[in-house]
This record gives sequence, C-alpha cells and structure tokens, in this order.
Amino acid sequence: MADGAPAPSLSPARRAWLRFKRNRLGYWSLVVFCALVLVSLGAELVSNDRPLVVRYEGQTYFPMLHDYPETTFGGDFATPADYLDPYVRQRITTGGNWALYTINPYGANTLNYFAKAPNPSAPSRDNWLGTDDRGRDLLAQLIYGFRVSVLFGLALTAVGVVLGIVAGAVQGFFGGKTDLAFQRFIEIWGSMPELYLLIIFSAIFAPSIALLLILLSLFGWMGLSDYVRAEFLRNRQLDYVKAARALGVPNGRIMWRHILPNSMVPVVTFLPFRMSAAILALTSLDFLGLGVPPGTPSLGELLSQGKNNIDAWWISIFTFAVLVITLLLLTFMGDALRDALDPRKADA
Repeated sequence: MADGAPAPSLSPARRAWLRFKRNRLGYWSLVVFCALVLVSLGAELVSNDRPLVVRYEGQTYFPMLHDYPETTFGGDFATPADYLDPYVRQRITTGGNWALYTINPYGANTLNYFAKAPNPSAPSRDNWLGTDDRGRDLLAQLIYGFRVSVLFGLALTAVGVVLGIVAGAVQGFFGGKTDLAFQRFIEIWGSMPELYLLIIFSAIFAPSIALLLILLSLFGWMGLSDYVRAEFLRNRQLDYVKAARALGVPNGRIMWRHILPNSMVPVVTFLPFRMSAAILALTSLDFLGLGVPPGTPSLGELLSQGKNNIDAWWISIFTFAVLVITLLLLTFMGDALRDALDPRKADA
C-alpha cells in the first residue's frame, strides 16, 4: 500500500468477526464445539462394533457397509458375524489376515457379552468409560447421544427462529390491531401447560424425535418473536422505510429486504443460548422418560441410569461432564457473539 493511501474499509460482518476472534474464550469455544460436532457426525468411523476394513484370505471386506455371515470368515453359522466374538477376531487377525477397527470398538447399542465384570461395569481396559446397566459401552453412548442432542438442538433452534421471525415481523411491521391480536394470542398460548401436553401426547402417540420436535416448536418461538417485534417496531419508523413506502415498494419486500437485515442482531445473538435451551429441554424430557424412543442414545436416559445406579458413579460423572461442557461452550460462544454484535462496541 502506498504511503498516505487510506486503509481499506472493512464490512460490518468482517468487523464483527474480528471482534469475535478477539474474544479468545468464545473463539476457542467455537473451535472446540465444531470439532466435537464433526467427531460426533462421523461417530460410525470413531466408535463402531464393526471393523472399517477386513482383509481375509486375499479378499477385502467392508463390514461397515455390508453384512457378512460368520461363515465368510471360517465360522460355523450363517448369521451376521459378531466382530467382538474372540473366535471371529482370532480368525480375521491371524494367518496373514488383518482387520482395521475403529478407535472404540463398540456401537451405540452394542452389548458387551464378553465383559469380565457384571453390568454396570467400571472403566476398564475394554470399556474406557465403563458400561451402563444394560452392558452398553458408555463412551459410545456419549458420542452418539451428543450427536442426537446437537442435531435436535439445531433443528429446534432453526424451526423456532423461523417461526419467531415471521410472527415478530408481522406484529412489528403492521402494529395496531394486528399486533394487539398477536399479543393476546401469545399470552393465551404461553399460559398453556407445556409439560402436561407432552405427557398427554406421549401417551396417545408413539414416541419419536419428529413428534418431540413439533411439540417443542409450538412453544419455542415466542421468546424470540418479542425481540424481532421490538426491532420491527423501531425500524419501521426510520426514513429509509418511509422512502420505500413512498416509492410503492410492496410490504413484503420492505419487511424481508430492508427491515429484517437490520433486525437480525438479537436473532443471531440468541442462537447459542436457544440451542443450549433446546439441548437442555431434550435432556430433561429424556430423563423423565418423555423424550426420544427407547433404544435411541440419549444423555438424559444416561442421567436417569446414573440416578438409579448410585454406585455406578462413572455413568453420572461422565454424562454430566459432557452436558456441562456442551452448555459452557455454547454459553461462551453466545457471550462472544453478543459482544461482537453490540453496536456500542462497534469501534472497539
């Protein structure tokens, strides 16, 4: 750059990102959280009771992609091979044969029939974090349960944000009787007993993640709609909105092309906190037995097991640690994001 030349101006998004990076706690929380999410998304490559690749008698097999009978590896039965069986392991790892296992050789619902201690068993060489009361590997349960919680939190946050933005935008832009009617509806809808409704619907319908997502989404949008409504009420009085109206721009375009981009600060700021609330809601419902279907890896179900098995301290300790770390990372990210988007710190 030539001497005396003006420094290139940065876009508002770029300046906000630089302010976010200066918050080291929030930035590294984002890095760690993204790394944990990526590991959980590839959970089958990290924790699986099937080898990634098997080389047996000159043939290459991919047990993660296909089911192979035990007879394929010299066994006696035509049933799917149990790769934790010491006999099958001995067949595929001796005589020039080899198998590439995952780091943790247990799946989400793998029962360790060959455990040396009764279930729930304490952390050991075979099960690094121990097993639950059904004999399932706790580390595998935590990896897959974390993935379910994060994906559910993302989905619930996305649905709640869309509904909250639509409701708040309509209220704030049109105001008057429309705003008044929406506010009375929100007051009535918000007073309904959410937990009782969940209990009633869980008794009528078969439990599923989709049903749980729908029921929680019906109530999860109201908190955000208040912030969007306030932003629209403020921005609709500004000169650029009045000018657009004078030029005959349709209301829909004014709302979504002009006002909404200038009203997204509270929406973006509260995303990590809303995701924390979604994960905590799923965990609480699973703890009460009102959450995901039986057999689905769940942090809440593990906490319930820990409550029922006080002596098995490893179940409660490790599950609680995963939940606390997840919520702390999201909270630190939310604080950093709030500071980065704070207009009072725009020149910081």
